[in-house]
Amino acid sequence: MIEPFSVEVEQARLDELRRRIRDTRWPEPATAPGQGVPLERLRGLADHWAEGYDWRRLEAELAGRPQFRTVIDGLGLHFLHQRSPHPEATPLLLSHGWPGSYLEFLDVVGPLTDPTAHGGTAADAFHVVCPSLPGYGFSDRPSAAGWDIHRIAAAWSELMGRLGYRRFAAAGSDWGTSVSTMIAAQDPDRMIGIHLIPPLVAPDRSEPFTAPEQRAVDQLAERSRTGSAYGELHATKPQTIGYALNDSPVGLCAWIAEKYEDWADPAGPGVPVDRLLDTVTLYWLTGTAASSARLYWESIGEVSRWFTEATPDVIMVPTGGSAFPAELPRPSRRWAERRFPDLRYWGEPPVGGHFAALEVPDLYVAELRASFAAIRSGRRG
Repeated sequence: MIEPFSVEVEQARLDELRRRIRDTRWPEPATAPGQGVPLERLRGLADHWAEGYDWRRLEAELAGRPQFRTVIDGLGLHFLHQRSPHPEATPLLLSHGWPGSYLEFLDVVGPLTDPTAHGGTAADAFHVVCPSLPGYGFSDRPSAAGWDIHRIAAAWSELMGRLGYRRFAAAGSDWGTSVSTMIAAQDPDRMIGIHLIPPLVAPDRSEPFTAPEQRAVDQLAERSRTGSAYGELHATKPQTIGYALNDSPVGLCAWIAEKYEDWADPAGPGVPVDRLLDTVTLYWLTGTAASSARLYWESIGEVSRWFTEATPDVIMVPTGGSAFPAELPRPSRRWAERRFPDLRYWGEPPVGGHFAALEVPDLYVAELRASFAAIRSGRRG
């Protein structure tokens, strides 16, 4: 059964959130740069969250987006489903990651579903399905272990079948890349193609690195040295960090905002402040800080090996990939072709980072359109 879903938060809960933000017990400033989100930056963000941010604006926006819930494999799952006005549109499953949510796709759903109103042609049209990962947003929080990327991929395939899409395309970034890859591995006959930002593959050390490849390897090593502690904590003690993040809205905001700032392209426009707070507020209202972190406990070991070691699997589904300049890991095309031999499209946009759909929505849409145009035509570009 698929049931309509709407977002309507009680005013008392929003009032309590503002009270908690105002009652924050603040630490002293950092003693040196690089110790985390600067105090002045976070206080400014918290002040806006408590005094200027408007959750009702987001609710009004979501009221125009058809949303639903259904139970698959014993778990209630939430999804947005926006059909295109063009009946021959390609069904497209978009999967988010951490610390994201289905909200990161709100600014691209319109151009993807109705391209003729946004500079495209009817051939570019998609029927868009954006689910919330288990333990994220308005999907249920798993009560037992086992909801790894393989199980999520199977659930997403079931969801698309339940919606009447016999064949479909899949795309995603962060966890969405891994889930989309697993759908292609599990159910290749149903896949029109996949688009990954980026494909996850290990460096090919059989030949000397090019200058861009070496730069990507060096940047990933630096990120691992200075910015991977959050992932280690999620992977080993998600329950422990969950107590803190579920109790302190400003702590949750710092945990998430740090990534939105550090992983966005410093040369680009960044993530709009209210879009960031939309996501933080969603995590707070749904109480999903711990449950979302547990996906690392379930799957990050396997996924990390994909881009650090050679992987035995080969994905034969037609694939497109985009490597935004501030994304990490950031493979080269020749690396990607080792795991994805039917690579039909490879894009290297001039600007953008980990949150491309939020940072540069026009470029994000252009990449998906170009990728699936190449996949549908059978050409390699």
